[in-house]
Formats: sequence, structure tokens, C-alpha cells
Amino acid sequence: MDRLSQSEDDEELPPRPMPLVPPLGFAMVVPGVYRSGHPLEINFPMLEKLKLRTIVSAFRYLADQEYAEENIQWCGRNNIRVFHQRIANVREPYLDNNPVAVTAALKVLLDKRNHPVLVHSNKGKHRVGVLVGCMRKLLQRWSLSAIHAEYGRFAGGKGEADLEFIELFDPGLVVEKEWAPAWVRV
Repeated sequence: MDRLSQSEDDEELPPRPMPLVPPLGFAMVVPGVYRSGHPLEINFPMLEKLKLRTIVSAFRYLADQEYAEENIQWCGRNNIRVFHQRIANVREPYLDNNPVAVTAALKVLLDKRNHPVLVHSNKGKHRVGVLVGCMRKLLQRWSLSAIHAEYGRFAGGKGEADLEFIELFDPGLVVEKEWAPAWVRV
């Protein structure tokens, strides 16, 4: 009998575990808040380990597009709430980020009952970068130079209009101390 062939007495090897594959651009922002690009089915096992309660989709959808059906089904099976915030991709100085959508997304992050939460856009760069930059500025009191540096690490140096939006954005958020995460500094 060939040494490489399995004999009848050999035990069958257990199946290999599925590899945990994070979504594109995945990172922890603060404890309980994560950022990434659009999650794909291959990312679901890894995301399940986070025990997410909420997903904020800062995605640029066309008027007739909705969240991907496989993601909706996966979120339903895992009891994850999804908040769609249609935040446009800003490439020109005369186009604005949507302050209403950014404010709504920040309110989700401000309530620890929503945590752990994943914030994602298509690639996890610009739209998530705006949201995280506004969070850093308004809720954590980061310096603008630190916000610019973090934005640049994920967005690759593009996004002057986004950085200007972050600098000028001040929606006057009300922080409910009872539900505010520990990382909020206001």
C-alpha cells in the first residue's frame, strides 16, 4: 500500500475551518465602532465574531438601488439593524456632503445601545472617512491635523472637499450622557 494513501484504519481529518476574511479597509475606529468597505459574503464569518448590533451604510446609492439582498438577509439572520445614510462621494468643491445624513449617522454612533457597530461605504475610504473625521472632531476633540492624517491613511491623499466639510461641519449634536460611549469627549 502506498504510504500517501489513506488506510482504512486512519481517522478522517476534520474539515478545515473557514478563514476569517475582513472586508476591504477594515479597522477598529474605537472600541465598539469599526469601519470598512462594503462587506461581501466571504466577510460574514469574520464579522459574526464581532457580534455586531448595527451597520451604518454610508453608501452612494442611486435612487433606485437598495442595500444588497444577501447583506439584508445576513443582517436579518444575525439580528443586525441597518441604517442607510446616502452620503454622496464629493469630488468637486461645489458639491456638498449631506449634513443631514452625516448627523443621522453620528447619532447612531453616539448611542452605545447600537454598539458594536460597523460603518461602511463602498471601499471604506471617502464617505466613511468623512463620518469618522466628523466623529473625531465633534465627539473626541481630535486636532484637525490628526483627523487629516487619519483620513489620508485610508483615502490615499484625495478628498480636499471632504476635509473642508469636516472642518466646517458643526450640527450641534446633543449628547445623552446615559447612552454615550466611554470614548465621547464633549
